[in-house]
Amino acid sequence: MKQKQMDQPVVAEATFEAAAIGSRARITAIQGGRSLHRRLLGLGLRVGSEVEVLHHRGRGVVVASAGNRIALGGGVSEKLLIEPLPDDTDS
Repeated sequence: MKQKQMDQPVVAEATFEAAAIGSRARITAIQGGRSLHRRLLGLGLRVGSEVEVLHHRGRGVVVASAGNRIALGGGVSEKLLIEPLPDDTDS
């Protein structure tokens, strides 16, 4: 059995389906091919981008990133893994 290293923080990855409206998240992985990577890059989204969830539209989602609103269909949103970010209201 493999033991976890206690030094490294555990990153809980999820999809946008699990993200609440108004929450912030960082894209940690794109589970798609070169074409999907290029399309998302053209929309300003890449691994490491921080987004805010604005609306859920069926399986899809509308997010805000760098002052832009981006609607992602269900097929695309399911291929993006995200990690939730803490709320700014705690400071």
